[in-house]
Amino acid sequence: MKIGRYTFRLRTTITLMICAVLVVMLLVVYVLFGMKVSSQTQTALEQKAVTLSRTLSRTPLIIESLTNSHTSPELQSYTEDIRTLNHVEFVVVMNMKAIRLSHPDKAKIGKHFSGGDESAVLQGQESISEAEGSMGASVRAFSPVFAASGEQVGAVAVGISLGNVRLAVKENEGILYWSILVGSVIGAAGAFVLARTIKKMMFGMEPAAIAKLLEERSSMLQSVREGVIAVDQQARITLINTEAKRLLAAMGMQEEPLDQPVEKYWPLLQMKHVLETGEASQDLEVEHNGVTLLANVVPIFVNGTVEGAIATFRDKTEIGLLMERLTGISHYAEALRAQAHEFMNKLHVILGLTHMRRYDRLEEYITSTVTTTQTEMGAVVRQIKDPVMAGFLLGKLSRAREAGIRLVLLEDGVLPEPSDPERTRQLITIVGNLLDNAMEAPEGAGSKCIHVGFQFQDNTLIVTVSDNGSGVPPENEPFIFHQGYSTKGNDRGIGLYLVERSLKLLGGTIVCETGKGEGTRFTVSLPYQAKSDGQ
Repeated sequence: MKIGRYTFRLRTTITLMICAVLVVMLLVVYVLFGMKVSSQTQTALEQKAVTLSRTLSRTPLIIESLTNSHTSPELQSYTEDIRTLNHVEFVVVMNMKAIRLSHPDKAKIGKHFSGGDESAVLQGQESISEAEGSMGASVRAFSPVFAASGEQVGAVAVGISLGNVRLAVKENEGILYWSILVGSVIGAAGAFVLARTIKKMMFGMEPAAIAKLLEERSSMLQSVREGVIAVDQQARITLINTEAKRLLAAMGMQEEPLDQPVEKYWPLLQMKHVLETGEASQDLEVEHNGVTLLANVVPIFVNGTVEGAIATFRDKTEIGLLMERLTGISHYAEALRAQAHEFMNKLHVILGLTHMRRYDRLEEYITSTVTTTQTEMGAVVRQIKDPVMAGFLLGKLSRAREAGIRLVLLEDGVLPEPSDPERTRQLITIVGNLLDNAMEAPEGAGSKCIHVGFQFQDNTLIVTVSDNGSGVPPENEPFIFHQGYSTKGNDRGIGLYLVERSLKLLGGTIVCETGKGEGTRFTVSLPYQAKSDGQ
């Protein structure tokens, strides 16, 4: 709330607003109930006077005194006792000529009743009035007195001072004042506690900060390249950003998703399962109308309770292209690292032999190294016509030597350069992951040896990668291509999954031949068009 140039804090604003409402409400209560209390108090006193006058009008002593039209000490004593006991201003007995037969002031007995409002009762009618008499302003109740014959013989007047009436009204209004004061204090305390509770629920943030945070969150959600969908505790969609709408539209889901049950709108996302279990679902592949999305669904916890879930997803094709680029780069970097490491080792040997002046051994070592390198390079260059794949395999040969593994390139086939460079990247992903898997496979009998071969015929490429490791147990064989499945520990199990995914993109197949203690052989078959054939 802002007044002039000053802006109140949220707690102060809530407290002031509630207190203002409370004050207005209490003022209305005061006006309405004050009028009612004043009216009821005066009516109650008037009824008291009427009741007393009626009772006295039927008292035998008063009837007898009026019938005989004379006063007596007994009548005066009796009326005074009644007046004192009932706390009224006066009790006056008068005859039909309005002559007083009793009065609190004995000097006024035998004199005419004053006030001028007694005429109605002398005609046989009860009445209530306010008038100025010998004892000041008062509320008067008149009741006629009848003899046994039914003839009216006089009247009884009971008066209550208007000062006493007003005093009684003020006493009752005082109770109302105290009630309003107590209510105001309790209301103000409640307003303060409520404001403090609301501020705590809002994590101590002011409305301006909340508005800014909401705008920032909205801008952030709309600017990210991932689709975002959030659901509440009842699994109804409460939030969706622009990218999510675009991806859903590409999948053919044009209906407005907000406030819909997520299980009805998009059951494959499994958000209800995450709400029920409280466990996140990572890297979930969701396919619809030929579009595949890679989604992550995580629960939202508030004070330890699942209050909703949020899903982020992206087109798997885009992720796949990025992963392929990263995979190719990592393979190139690994090849260069292995070659550089091997070259440094050779330089150290040469430097050591030079310091020792063992030139005969130095010549022998250099000749052997050059021969081995030329042999490997010659075999790779003769068989692998794609320079990118040739450089990649040379790096793998160096890494294998560094790890003490014998990597053999079979000489019975040739790999021509493809007409589509994209096929080279996919092939590097396939061969690289198969070789890495073979290098990391548990050792079998003897030193580890890996064979890799390429055969091209009739626009079909056959790639074989085999090792002499311990093999894959039969019970594990059906799961080796599943994402995340591995016997080598956590955060593994991605290589063979990437191989199978690349083969699906290329329209190829893979066969695994393995047995416990017999090693493993992967045979890949895929369509392949050589560059010379496509030009």
